[in-house]
Amino acid sequence: MRLVIDLIRGRVVPEAYAILRFSKKRAAKQIHKVLKSAVANCEQKALRKNEPLDVDRLRVRYAIVNEGATLKRFGSAAMGRATPIMKRTSHVEIHVAADPAPAPKTPAAPAANAAAGKRAKGAKPAAGAPPKRPKARAAARTKKGKK
Repeated sequence: MRLVIDLIRGRVVPEAYAILRFSKKRAAKQIHKVLKSAVANCEQKALRKNEPLDVDRLRVRYAIVNEGATLKRFGSAAMGRATPIMKRTSHVEIHVAADPAPAPKTPAAPAANAAAGKRAKGAKPAAGAPPKRPKARAAARTKKGKK
């Protein structure tokens, strides 16, 4: 199951649905159910808070598979012996959240940077500005030899 969950971690929900739909792993069917449930829970939460929600903008934020309880059974073996059969289970946890709306980027004004005393890397200092002095270096350390 961890192989399948690694495929959808961090993906947008429609893309995760497509990956799970066409995966050849048997665990994909169960993970698809859990993802569907997580999306439905997110929708219900948004309805309760009366917030708008676009399901296509949801992203798988957290997806993990932990070990669950192991059902221990015994099967028959040759010469009247029994062999243990471990039926392993797993706990799948998926959290989905909406992507934040992209904020419009405004270019930084060069005058504002100059007023704050900042300049771009590699840019020459403004006329009349004092030249930059090199930093003082620490005294060289000597190596102590063993006697």
